[in-house]
Amino acid sequence: QVQLVESGGGLVQPGGSLRLSCAATTISIRLYAMAWYRQTPGKQREWVAIITKEGSTNYADSTKGRFTISRDNAKNTVYLQMNSLNPDDTAVYYCNAVGGGFEWGQGTQVTVSS
Repeated sequence: QVQLVESGGGLVQPGGSLRLSCAATTISIRLYAMAWYRQTPGKQREWVAIITKEGSTNYADSTKGRFTISRDNAKNTVYLQMNSLNPDDTAVYYCNAVGGGFEWGQGTQVTVSS
């Protein structure tokens, strides 16, 4: 069973930065386009960043220029560097294959507040 384990969330002040990690087990992420998603209570999960197998990236308009997705295939890990955070970025962040093909992990909570 595929397991995706997200980590790195926390409480940060507006304007701050965080780096999220997503470690995958039982699969080799090099075979998949991967994405970061986020969800707030009462809202649908939304994608925030995508990285293809070849390393091309794409970002939601709300995160473009502030977030950077990357992957380390040797470590089987996907990262999300988040800068210039604002309260609207507060959410639980998840990673998954593009389209959400694997079982969702627990996610990691990011709270942006002064």
